Amino acid sequence: MRKFAYAAAIAMATVLTAHAQSTGIRYHWRDGNGLSHYSDSLTAEAMKYGYDLVNDQGYVVRHVERQLSQEERAAAEKLAAEKAAQRRSEEARKRSDLQMLNAYGDEASLKQAQQAELDNIDQQINTTRLNLHSQEKTLADLLGRAADMERTKQKVPKFLVDRIAEQRNVVAGQRARLGRQQDGREAAEKEAAQQLEHYRALKKAQEEPRY
Repeated sequence: MRKFAYAAAIAMATVLTAHAQSTGIRYHWRDGNGLSHYSDSLTAEAMKYGYDLVNDQGYVVRHVERQLSQEERAAAEKLAAEKAAQRRSEEARKRSDLQMLNAYGDEASLKQAQQAELDNIDQQINTTRLNLHSQEKTLADLLGRAADMERTKQKVPKFLVDRIAEQRNVVAGQRARLGRQQDGREAAEKEAAQQLEHYRALKKAQEEPRY
């Protein structure tokens, strides 16, 4: 790819040089030390630093930026991709804002929708609490059976030991689930507050007179 680009640049330089010679155009550039150079042909140094096309009256008719190195080109492409991603993100945010304004005509309707979402999360948390309570009771019963056998000097059978281990895992899973749901509820509440503030700002900007 680099060889192709270099060959293409040489070919273009040849064409431009021929054109310049037929129209009286000269090339002007400054080297790495800032020294000024003129030439009737396009040189590698001019392409390296960038150059001006100067007519026979001394006026610059066109400026050509210097050639980028492979690293500079990669950096430029990365920057361009980041800017494009930023533009897409901004456009997506604007679409989201417009959808929210269209969906909720006033603050009360937004609050109602937010509360419905929080109520749904609370219902899920309550269901998990009930399941956890039931599983904890089952575990307590199993542990009670094992304790009774130990008090009477009986050996606790393997199936009961295994059943207790399984039930401990079930209880641990339910507790972890409850913790995640409670964290999610807290996050949803914070997000709702932020969304409400953002909605208020959008409505204020929408209602402000434009001159």
